[in-house]
Order: sequence, then C-alpha cells, then structure tokens
Amino acid sequence: MTRIVVGIAVASAAVACAAAAYVVSRRIRSRKHWNRTLGILQEFQSESATSLFRLRQVVDAMTVEMHAGLASEGGSKLKMLLSYVDNLPTGDEEGLYYALDLGGTNFRVLRVQLGGREGRVLRQEYEEVPIPSQLMVGSNEDLFDYIALELSRFVESEGDGYHPKSGQERELGFTFSFPVKQTSVDSGYLIKWTKGFAISDGVGKDVVQSLHDAMKRQGLDMRVAALVNDTVGTLAGARYWNEDVMVAVILGTGTNACYVERAEAITKYQGESPKSGSMVINMEWGNFWSSHLPKTTYDEDLDGESLNPGEQGFEKMISGMYLGDIVRRVLLRMAQESFLFGGEVPTNLYKPFVLRTPDISTMHQDETADLREVARILKSVLGIVNTPLKVRKIVVELCDLVAERGARLASAGIVGILKKIGRDGSTTGGRLKGDQGKGRRTMVAMDGGLYEHYPKFRKYLQETVANLLGEEMAANVTVELSKDGSGIGAALLAASHSQYLNA
Repeated sequence: MTRIVVGIAVASAAVACAAAAYVVSRRIRSRKHWNRTLGILQEFQSESATSLFRLRQVVDAMTVEMHAGLASEGGSKLKMLLSYVDNLPTGDEEGLYYALDLGGTNFRVLRVQLGGREGRVLRQEYEEVPIPSQLMVGSNEDLFDYIALELSRFVESEGDGYHPKSGQERELGFTFSFPVKQTSVDSGYLIKWTKGFAISDGVGKDVVQSLHDAMKRQGLDMRVAALVNDTVGTLAGARYWNEDVMVAVILGTGTNACYVERAEAITKYQGESPKSGSMVINMEWGNFWSSHLPKTTYDEDLDGESLNPGEQGFEKMISGMYLGDIVRRVLLRMAQESFLFGGEVPTNLYKPFVLRTPDISTMHQDETADLREVARILKSVLGIVNTPLKVRKIVVELCDLVAERGARLASAGIVGILKKIGRDGSTTGGRLKGDQGKGRRTMVAMDGGLYEHYPKFRKYLQETVANLLGEEMAANVTVELSKDGSGIGAALLAASHSQYLNA
C-alpha cells in the first residue's frame, strides 16, 4: 500500500513538473512571439521613417522632376500636362453656366447663375445620374448619347431664376476624369478608358466632339467651353473665392495635383503662349517617384501585385486606395511569423484590399479605453475575434505609422510645388520673386475623402507643411478644404473661357 501511495505521489509530482514546464515553455514562446511582433513593427517603422531631412530631399526631388517634366515630354515621371486654362475665374463672371462631371459610375450635372462681383453665385442646382452597367462596356456613341439625353432633361427643368444672356447659347464646363491628351481648353483626345469602363471604341477621339455630336442628336443647343480634369476644376472653384489659391491637390481614392505656372516658364519649355501671364499645369503627380521615398518590402509587394506595376508609385504610398492594404500586409506578416492572432492565420488577411482606408481611420481614431472599435473592425472585416487589448494597441500603432508616412510625403509634395513657384521662402534672403521682400499669401485647395474624413491624416499633413516651411513662411501658407469644388469649378471655367467674354 505504501509503495502505491509513493508511486502515485511520484507520478503526481512528475505530472506537476511537466505541467509547470509546459506553462513556462508556453510563456517563453509567447514572449518570443510577442518580441517578434514588436520587431516587425519596429522594422516597418524604421523603413518607412520620414525625418525632416528625408522629406526635404523629397521636396527637392519633386521640384527637379517638375522642371524636367516641363522641359520635355517623357523627361520625367510627372506628366506636367498643359491644361490650356490661362484665364482663371475672378469673381466678375455673370450669367448662366452648366457643368458636367464624368469620372466614375455616376456623373453629375450642375447649373449655376452667376451675379458678378457683388452677387457671386446667385443660385445653383445639381443632379447625380447613375450610368447603366451595360453602357460602361458598350460603345462610345451609346455612352455619350445617354449623357446628352440626361443633360437635355436637366436643361429642360431649368426654372425661374436661371436665364442665359439674350442671344447667347448655353455654355458648359466638362470635367472628364480619364486620361486625355488635351490640345486646347475645349478639346482633348482620349488616351484610354479606366475606372471600370471597357468601351469598345472612343480611344483617340476628341471627347468634346463626341459630346457635341451627342448633344446635336438630342437637339440640345449648348457649347463646351472648357474641358478640365477634377484637380483643375478644384483649383478654379477655390480661386473664384480666394485669389491666393495657387495649388490644388486631391487626396481621395487616388491623388493628383495642379498649380499655376508662370507664362515665361511655359513659353520657354513648351513653346506655348498663354493669353494671360500664367497657365494651370496638371502634374499627374501620382506617378512621381524618387529614391528618397521610404519604400518598404510591403510597398514593393503591393506594387508588384497591382494592375499597373511600376506606375503611380507616389499614389500607392499616400492615397486612400492603398493605405488600408499596406496595414493588411504588415498584419499578415505578423500573423504568419509571430502568431499575432493565434495559431492559424485568419483567412481574410490573405484578401487584397479587404481592409479599406476608412477602416484604418476608424481604428486609428478609437479613443475608447478598451479600443472596442478596433475589436469590432477586426471581427467584422478580418474575422478575428477575442483580441487582447495589447494586440489592438499594436493595430492602432500600425495604422498611425502608415497614415503619418502618407500624410508627411503628401506634405513634401506640396512644399515641392511651392518651391517651384517661389512660394516656400527658399529664395535669397527668404524673399519671393516679385515680392520685394514682402510675404505673399498662398492657399492650397484640398479635396478628396481621405483629406476630408481622416482627421489625423489631415493633422499630420498640415503640421508637416508648417514644419517644412518654417514658422515665418508657414504664416503665409494655408491648406484648406475645398469640398466638391471640381463641379462648380468647371462651370466657372466655362464662364472665364466663354466665347462671349470679349463681347
């Protein structure tokens, strides 16, 4: 009996020791895995760092690429396209003007009655029209016939308070957000369809002529006075209210920028002679690239798996289309190498773009004590349940790193533009050309959901612009939201480029 008791005691002790050893082993492995998680986070932080020194290198690179793009076609990753907009709105415009904004699965039509310097915008109305899916894969003529039909119906609903000047036909500003080779302010040839459009023809055709022909078939008497992209429209819409606007940037799903260039620079480089002293240049800055940009292995993988490898490098680091997927890629590596979410990698983490930038914005700005919004999105989007608080904190930290890098790089791009036009205070003695030492106010008009709806991204951008410019110069530069400016901006450009302007 005694031997049995002793045997049981020995066996129990052995089991206890084994259990203790197992617990210790798990703790050691857990600590090792957690350290690996922190190591991956710190590695990403180091690779994506945006010191002021590095950002100033990006500023200089942006300025150099702008010069190169103006000097010769194909001389830079930046397209530096002439918009032929050489007569920006002043506030003196009067009369009835229309706008058509086509850039996705919907298009907008807008009318505005302008009352000159005193009345400004007297009235405005708009409608948003969905494009039937079959027209997105049909013919060029069918698409434009549909647009002209809806535009005609909108014109027919013109009520009291809207009236063109006597003897003048209605004029339209056309925002066309597809790649176009523009040849004048009211003509441009389609390079390719994008954004889900797979139309059988239209490439190489003048999009304004396509619209004119369709309006004629509908019996609509209207002239397209200006063809613009959404960034140029944003600049015009903001410039109407504030003559200090010199730059416009869109930060949304994608990104682009335009600015007002001096006439002598355009004449010198491209032989164009603007009617006024300047012309708006459409940079297509999403394609900007420099060795100074902090590219990580996650950026390389995202680019390699994209529909356009090697293109739009800047856009893939700063725009709303991609920020969420960069976060997903880092979380996937953590799940694979450090078991951040348990023994099995959540299936949804393998799905590209399943985590969207609005999701990381919500998690980034979660101020609840237990980060319940982070837990909710991890569960609803990625299928990850029961995450410890320390794991949620890692996710928030990662969102912060990705958003901060994107915002700071966008800031460097903006300051690069300001440097190109002599508005950054970097000229001799801090003076700007033509200022005789006096500070000149400059406004950067911003549009896009990323800038508008992601407060921490917006805060990082504004702070970094100020830090790069320095306290004295930053006092003269403002970055302000110009929401939905591209629609009314197109109507205003129709007014400022009206065929009746001289009359």
